[in-house]
Amino acid sequence: MDADHPTSTASAGDLNWYAIYIKHNHERKSADLLARKGIEVLLPLYKSVRCWKDRKKSLAMPLFPGYVFLRSSLRNKIEILSTPGVFFIVESAGHACPIPEHEIQAIRTIEQSGALFEPHPFLKSGEFVRIRSGSLSGITGIYLKPKNKHRVVVTIELLRKAVAVEVDATNVEKISAPAGITYAGNETSPDRTLLAQADLADQPKRKIFTKAAST
Repeated sequence: MDADHPTSTASAGDLNWYAIYIKHNHERKSADLLARKGIEVLLPLYKSVRCWKDRKKSLAMPLFPGYVFLRSSLRNKIEILSTPGVFFIVESAGHACPIPEHEIQAIRTIEQSGALFEPHPFLKSGEFVRIRSGSLSGITGIYLKPKNKHRVVVTIELLRKAVAVEVDATNVEKISAPAGITYAGNETSPDRTLLAQADLADQPKRKIFTKAAST
């Protein structure tokens, strides 16, 4: 689900992507309500096969359960936080943390590529590669080979979340790990201020943008 709508009068240079934590199973509803307010919203979905005793069914499920991405200057922060189902804007060190544009574009590209993809545990180490051509050209991530399958795992660093997309092993090339990210053989540590996790269990440890308390 990718809703492109004109935002406020903010210039393009003022706009960044942010992650919004959403009430469980309300991702679609909240994303739709945000889009109706003229906010550019991204809710990545993937196909998940669910099995019952008598049948199987393919469902479109949120790729990152509990999260919706939006593009904003945050001048409309109150409008965002007043949307039903929205809990908070993910932040760290007292500030809302933008999601890098290249991470958003990678997720969009994967979702629209037609390749098989699904959520994957966040990885801290591995062999970093780039996809050379095709609908996933330019995508970078960690290369895996589970059960004779070839996958590239792409991460959203701020959320400590990841997605694995199936690839042709002949269509990837090894590259150096990006600066500030720890992978096998690379001792560089990431900026810890960008590693805020928006799980509810961590709320007491972090300051967050929340709705105004009821009076």
